[in-house]
Order: sequence, then structure tokens, then C-alpha cells
Amino acid sequence: MQSQARSLTSLFRTISFVAIATLVTMLPTVPAGAQNSVPPTAVQAAKMPQFASKLGRPVKRPSSPTSPALARARMHRGPLDSNDIYDNGPTNGNTDAWTINFGYITSDSFNVANYNTNVTGMSFAAWMAPGDTVTSAEVSITSSENGGTSYFDQIVNFTQSNCVGNDYGYNVCTETASFTGPTLNAGTYWVNLQNASVPNGDPVYWDENSGTGCTSPGCPSLASENTVGTIPSESFTILGSATTTTTSTTNDENPCPDPQLRNGLQEIQELDPGTVGWMAGLTINGAGSFYGTLGGGGTYGAGMIYELGRKAGNWFFSSLYSFLGGSNGSSPSGFIVGPEGVLYGAASGGIQNCPAYGGTYCGVIYEARPSMTPCVTASCTWDETTIYEFTGFSDAWDGTVSAVDSAGNLYGISFWGGAYGYGTLFELSPTQGGWTETILHNFTGGSDGAHPTSLLMGQDGNLYGTAGVVFQFVPSGGGWTENVIEAFTGGAFQVWGAGSLIQNGPGSFYGSAFCHSWGYGGCNDEGNEENGLIFSLSRSGVDWGFDVLHVYGNGECPISNWGAYQTLAIGTAGELYATESAGLQYFCSGILDVQHEWVIVSGPPSMFSNLISDASGNLYGTSPVCSFTGGSARTYGAYGMVWQLSPHW
Repeated sequence: MQSQARSLTSLFRTISFVAIATLVTMLPTVPAGAQNSVPPTAVQAAKMPQFASKLGRPVKRPSSPTSPALARARMHRGPLDSNDIYDNGPTNGNTDAWTINFGYITSDSFNVANYNTNVTGMSFAAWMAPGDTVTSAEVSITSSENGGTSYFDQIVNFTQSNCVGNDYGYNVCTETASFTGPTLNAGTYWVNLQNASVPNGDPVYWDENSGTGCTSPGCPSLASENTVGTIPSESFTILGSATTTTTSTTNDENPCPDPQLRNGLQEIQELDPGTVGWMAGLTINGAGSFYGTLGGGGTYGAGMIYELGRKAGNWFFSSLYSFLGGSNGSSPSGFIVGPEGVLYGAASGGIQNCPAYGGTYCGVIYEARPSMTPCVTASCTWDETTIYEFTGFSDAWDGTVSAVDSAGNLYGISFWGGAYGYGTLFELSPTQGGWTETILHNFTGGSDGAHPTSLLMGQDGNLYGTAGVVFQFVPSGGGWTENVIEAFTGGAFQVWGAGSLIQNGPGSFYGSAFCHSWGYGGCNDEGNEENGLIFSLSRSGVDWGFDVLHVYGNGECPISNWGAYQTLAIGTAGELYATESAGLQYFCSGILDVQHEWVIVSGPPSMFSNLISDASGNLYGTSPVCSFTGGSARTYGAYGMVWQLSPHW
């Protein structure tokens, strides 16, 4: 599953690269002399005789802030209209304006508050010589100024209205275009204007308003011009509508929850944009520090292991190891803490013998430990060693380690691979010459389960986990024997939404499952074809009792009636918490108090995808999509973070 996610990430990067290349090739090729013949701003042009002669009056300094007509035109618009996605404030008309033809590109950022938002047009204020009319312009919507991932790029036709003269002799007009634009999720984007067309070939300028009077979430805009760089923002409105609402349980317009309003949710570590990548969950050590991994970033951009500790009430972040990339390892997933504090985890890399799902590397298992070299600084690096390379798809391809026994043997699962392609259960045993792998079970896709998603070492020394069934593996005659504890009723149970299992005490477990049964009745015969559930398992003698504690469908995500539960955690008083992801991570995520059946906090997709608790009852996790303090406060998609939630009431 992790390799599949990494393959999708690779595909996305490839698409992004092609999009950037396409956007760059579409930029106009203008001779330097032609571009320099028109200055970048309207005020500069008005001071030049060849342009001043076309204006409506002699060039002079404005004697008043605005003309009466412009004052009326720039009145505060108030809240967004129903067909407005983002509004950067009304027309200014008398400060300055930036050229959007003759090779110039002006870009402004805008925020989208809702998921599945359809862009249907835009309007902006333009300066031009009296009598001129803008007929069309190239509009693009991208992930960054003048480039990045391109979501839309077309020449669109504009209609002109409400023209008013300003103190520099220009007409300032409202230009409006309707077009079939992209469907965007919540986040920050850029709208770029260039190649504006005027029949007589005059320059066209985009009105500068610095965002004064804007009312949209995230305003005023950031702005950029391709020859100058950062500039004040412009007056414009992005038109469209959202087919869904925000995921916030209090209907915030910003999808990232406000930490001061969300039951003790707070950011304890911000992560830089562009370096987060895939973020696995946290692992806690005996001293109360946390370890985690980033799929990107680090010295070589191939991922890293970090520590998050606390001293004198303050959190500190340390980079322990940066992966080298390629066969040496990249995109690390989660890990466990073994004897003597050694970390054991999985990463991409190793042998290039696994071309399935767009990849090549079969994956590695590594150990990381403090360096043997004496460290005299506050932050010390660790050493990493590959202890096993998977050999091919029939091996435990792209496996992960999840448990360790008292003898130091590691146990893990692979979602794919094995003799039948449905995943494996494997063991790695330390030997004098290294480590030896043993496949303990090849899942067949039948009654024994398929595609395992969780594994733990029980307090009784047996292995427990989920693979479309809840299984138990018991040591027997030098091998292991599988017992299926719960096969779930409803038939044809699939696990694409994952499942997890945690132990609550001797013979007692909590688990989650996502039923994607395609017409077979859903989980536990609840009658829904797509839903998730949380259950308990308890043992009495040789029998196991199975009880459904909660079934998704109580409106936890306001825009989806089905969802999955990914990870579980138990509080100090036995409270059970679960991370939820509605619509297979496409719509929203949250943290559920299972006992009270209500969502403590919700947010955008993937914000709450893992969970861990400490001895004080606090919950912790990672988010690759939100930050509360960096750049723009509570932004979606630009920053990542490690968060803490104290669900006390």
C-alpha cells in the first residue's frame, strides 16, 4: 500500500513537471526591445510622451484620492456573493496598475475554502486608454506564481463595463469572463493574467488595490510580476460555486481548525512546505520523546527520521538521519522501537526487481541507532543500516515491521507480494552473520484473509492483526498456525480502506475496519455497501466475543455518509479514540470519541490520519496538510505539522 502511495506520488510529480513545462512553453516569446518599450506599470507609462498623448487629460499628480465616480465604483462590497469564490476587494483605480500584455505576467494568490469548488469565471479591474476595449486575455490557475502545477490555462473572452476615468487619464473598467474552469479543493492557488488583447494593440493594466476592503478568507492576496517579483496585490474576483461545504464542525470557512477553538488542539512542531512528503505516525519511547519519519526532505530530499522531545516545557526538533535515496533508501514509513532504543522500519530501496505498480525497488528493512562517534553538540545524528532487502514480488514485497519479541525477532507484514500476491506475514531473526527472513504465512485471498493492514504482538506472545479478517497466529511445532477470530459477516470483505487493531488488556482488543463489499451487505450486515466500523474482541476461554461499538453514518463528516476508521488510541481512563477519514480521504478527516459518538475535531483530508496517546492522556499525531503558525495561519496544503490534542472536559 505504501509503495502504491509512493508510485502515485511519483506520478503526480511527473504530471506536475509536464504541466510546468507546458506552461513555460506557452509563455509569449517577445523580443527584448518590444517588451521594454512598454513599462511594467500604468503610472510609468503615463509619464512617457508616446503613451500620455493617448490619455484623456494631461498627466498630473492626483489632486484628490479619487474622483467622485471612482469613489462610488470602489465602495466596499461586503460579504461574498453566492457566485463568488474569492474577492480581493473593490477597484482602487488611482494608485497604479500592472501591465498584462507585451510579455508581462501578473499573478495573484487566492484561497479556496470549500472542497469540490467549480471555477466558472473571473472579473478584474483594468486600466486602458479611453476608447480601448479588452477583448480577451490568457487566464491560468496554477499552484504558484507564473507556474507550478497548472490546473487551467486558456485564452478567454472578456466583456467590459462600468468604465470610469481616473486622475491619470485612463479609463478604469470592470472586465468579466465566464469559462469552464477547474474543480479545486480547499487550498491556496494563483491566478495569472497575460497576453491581454486590445484591437489597436495598446497596453492593458491590472488595477492595484493592495487588498484594501477584501472580505475573503486568506485575503489580501500575495502578488508577483514576472519581471519585478513581489508586488502589491490587485483587484479581482474569482467566480464559481462549491458543491460541498467545508469539513469544519463549526462551519469555519478555513478547513484547517482553529487551535484555540478546538478542545485543546495545538501545533507543537511546524514542518517546512515542500519537504513533508508522506508522514507516518509517531512512535513514543520510554523517556516521553517521539520519533517520526518524513517521506521527503532531509539533506538529500529522500526522507528523514526525526525526534521530537521536550525540555523545560519546550519542544525541540532534531533530525536524526537523512536517507540517501535510490537503492540506499528513501520515503521511509513508520517504525517500532526495539531493544536498547534501536529503531526498526521500512523504506523504499534495495533490489530493483519489483516493477509492479510503477515501481522498481523491492523495499528494505533498516535499523537506526545513535552514532558510535562521540557527540558534543545538542543535536546528534544517528547511524542507519539496511538489515534486509526484499528479493522480489514473491517475497514480502515492500513489507513493514510492526512487532518485536523478547528475543529481538522482528515481525512484519506486506500488503502485496507473497506466493499468491495477497500479502505475507514474515519474521526477521538476528543471526551471527546478519538477519534471516522467514515467510510465516502467504495470504491466499480466501478465508485466511488478504492484504494485511495491521499486526501486533499480543500480551500472550501470539501475533494478532487484520487482513480482511481478524487473525491470530500461534507458535506451533516450529512454525505458526493461523486462527481466524472474526471473518465479518456480509461476505466479500475488502480492506482498501485499511483496518487496525490495538490491545486493551489480556484477551481484549479494539479494532477498526472499512467495508467495501460491493453489494454484499457491508460490515456486520449493517446494510451499507460502504461504511466503517469500530469493534471490540474479548476472549472467554476458547471463545471470542465480537461486538460492534460504532458504525460510520452519524453525520461525522458533513459531506459524506460513509467513511473509514484508520487508527485507534486508548486514554488513561480507558477512553477509546479513533481517526476517521470520510470518503477514502477525499473529503474530510477527524478524531472521534467512540464512547460519546461525537467528533472532537475535524479537518481536511489526511489531517488526522494517525493517533498515539501518552501517559497523561494527551493525543498526538501528524498532518501533512495543515499548519497553525507558519506562513499564512491555518493554511491547507502548504505546511505540515505535529499536533497535540488534550481532550479533557
